[in-house]
Amino acid sequence: MELTPCPVVVLISGNGTNLQALIDASAASNFKITGVISNKANAFGLERAQKAHIPTTVVSHLDYESREEFDIAIIAQIDKYQPRLVVLAGFMRILSPTFVQHYPGRILNIHPSLLPKYPGTNTHQRVLDAGDKFHGVSTHFVTEELDGGPIITQQKVPVLETDDATALAKRVAAKEHSIYPTVVSWFAADRLKMEGNDALLDGTVLPATGLEISST
Repeated sequence: MELTPCPVVVLISGNGTNLQALIDASAASNFKITGVISNKANAFGLERAQKAHIPTTVVSHLDYESREEFDIAIIAQIDKYQPRLVVLAGFMRILSPTFVQHYPGRILNIHPSLLPKYPGTNTHQRVLDAGDKFHGVSTHFVTEELDGGPIITQQKVPVLETDDATALAKRVAAKEHSIYPTVVSWFAADRLKMEGNDALLDGTVLPATGLEISST
């Protein structure tokens, strides 16, 4: 008996390179992207979804007076697709408690830093300015704290003397595109869960900084 793929809705704001990695992986995986939602009508990721025959919706944050009103509107659109999982892939909006509480333990995000270092934006330049020897990528469950939910995986990227923010971002993005589909697949297979403020994989609580993925 063939199992039904886990329905996933992906939220984007821009180019959608992580979305593309998920689309590519989903063809031979246990999850299916049932909808893509963007807060920006000109997000190129919408074209990626349409090319893959995935339904798209635009909910502009500019049409709402408050973050909570916007989140209520976007929840209504997400729920039309009835997902088991909501995946943030370059969605550049801070989510309200209303949103997070509507999908407890069912929202994943990927962040270009070794959390808890450098939450928020502009992480690549911040790493260079600090003189760090390593940068990287983290996947985590989303909670009400910005980039502060239980970490699932981390993968390090060495910072080279020749790096600028653009070069560093490119190498980090390659790691993002590799690991994010795997993490989504773990959730789809019921291997990955959030309990309290812990991430569990196969019933084992992961370390505070997540499962370290080899860069080799």
